[in-house]
Amino acid sequence: MASTVQERADAQLPLREHRGRYRRILRFAAWNLAATWWFELFLPRIGLSRVAARTRSRRMRRFAQRFHDLAVDLGGLMIKVGQFLSSRLDVLPPEITKELEGLQDEVPPVAFPAISALAARELGTPLDRVYASVDPTPIAAASLGQAHRGRLNPADAGDTGLDAVVLKVQRPGIGAIVDVDLAALRKVAGWLSHIRLVSRRADMPALVEEFAQTSLLEIDYLHEAVNAERFAADFAGDDRVEVPGVVWERTTRRVLTLEDVTAIKITDVGALRAAGIDPAAVAPVFASIMFDQLFTNGFFHADPHPGNIFVTPVPPGAGLPWKLTFIDFGMMGEVTASTRSGLRKLLIAAAARDGKGLVAAINDVGVLMPSADSVALERAMTQLFARFGGMGFAELREVDPREFRDFAVEFGDVVRSLPFQLPENFLLIIRAMSLTSGVCSALDERFNLWDSVEPYAAQLLRNERGNVVQDVARQALDAAGVAFRLPGRLDALAGRLEEGSLQVAVPRLERQAARLDRAVRRSASALVFGALLLAGAIVRPDDVALGNVLMTASALPLLHALWVGRRGR
Repeated sequence: MASTVQERADAQLPLREHRGRYRRILRFAAWNLAATWWFELFLPRIGLSRVAARTRSRRMRRFAQRFHDLAVDLGGLMIKVGQFLSSRLDVLPPEITKELEGLQDEVPPVAFPAISALAARELGTPLDRVYASVDPTPIAAASLGQAHRGRLNPADAGDTGLDAVVLKVQRPGIGAIVDVDLAALRKVAGWLSHIRLVSRRADMPALVEEFAQTSLLEIDYLHEAVNAERFAADFAGDDRVEVPGVVWERTTRRVLTLEDVTAIKITDVGALRAAGIDPAAVAPVFASIMFDQLFTNGFFHADPHPGNIFVTPVPPGAGLPWKLTFIDFGMMGEVTASTRSGLRKLLIAAAARDGKGLVAAINDVGVLMPSADSVALERAMTQLFARFGGMGFAELREVDPREFRDFAVEFGDVVRSLPFQLPENFLLIIRAMSLTSGVCSALDERFNLWDSVEPYAAQLLRNERGNVVQDVARQALDAAGVAFRLPGRLDALAGRLEEGSLQVAVPRLERQAARLDRAVRRSASALVFGALLLAGAIVRPDDVALGNVLMTASALPLLHALWVGRRGR
């Protein structure tokens, strides 16, 4: 009932203001699309492509600056759009992503009487009957809502065991503003879908729908409350992590009441030291917790910026003398079991500085399309690891900036030339890891993320070692089956060709088919040899007998490969 009342209130906001907002967004998009058509399509057709190329970088920066100003002025979803675009490294040029990456979701607060009235309508009673007190000065104000400190009334405090709380309330009218912004974005996406230059690189309507889904969930505070409890359940019994409790009796889709867990901001190094906490000791624990979310739990905090994590001192005991407290669960990501498996392979490849293995893992995750030529990407990643692999942030700061620019240009060109598009959750993974890296380096400028990656990757490898032999055996049998079925298939193909159902003007076909048969058999034997040898080497430290058996057995396919090769000469 309260939600229906609020929806009617949203609908009664000035219609002219909504229309003006819608038209302003469309005018901005139309003007920039027209400029892009002129420079990127029309001028090259009349032989003036150099003019377009010469001004491209400056035009991209100017567009990003104008969008930044528009987003700050309009608020609503436009700030979220800017943050979303800043992460689309797979679609947009660096001039745009760089300009928008600093866009902060901070806006002037709404006057407290309007916030109080909305919260009272949602809860069905005046705030002074629900809370013993509410501070009219917000502790945070964002484009979608703002937060105030308060205290529960004695009855609720007795029922929940909580006293100090944080009251999170949506901005009045934000539902209608979100609808207007999404309608404008869908219109622009429809325009873009008809531009071949854009449509062959990205499915813009699908991207807008991804963004819409994320945004609509973010303004549903019941969904955020469920996320908070799920996150708490994932870390139940883990002394390193704390999550605020939810006061469900005082929570609706537009009002969220949480336990006040405010403590030391994770990057407040001075306050940490004053509390006797070593900031350098916090960094690896934070990194490990984020790795657990991504690679083990499959449910992760996608916005772990410093304002959303506190360090909470605890009384001395058996464990750490502090905990990491997470807040704001509006933006969360999920990793499917198959993606999590691919990410584990990616982490292991990164720890091993294996550029080729890293690209293979990226392919397993489903980012690269089947038609992608990954050779250039493998070369770029191999060179990247060769030059910068294993360096911490302090060491990276000492590297000549020109080297970074050269690698950024090469890698950016390679990425944009490949047919792939990162799915939304993968972007959230990148965002989470990027913020994690930044927080850790703020805690300890000498912090090396590789120091946390390598032991975690080693643990993952040990956990999965039990499946290695089975996987190797299964792959070897599959390869052998393909190899031994191939001659029959080649004979059948040759029979169809002889019947005349397909005309092929290729002499010596039988000899070439036989040569292909030998090559496939030899490759299959070499594959089985390598698989058995590798399996033996991995298993041997834990099981010497089994390791020796596997390594000895690898000699049989090796001899077969050599024999087939000699017979084909």
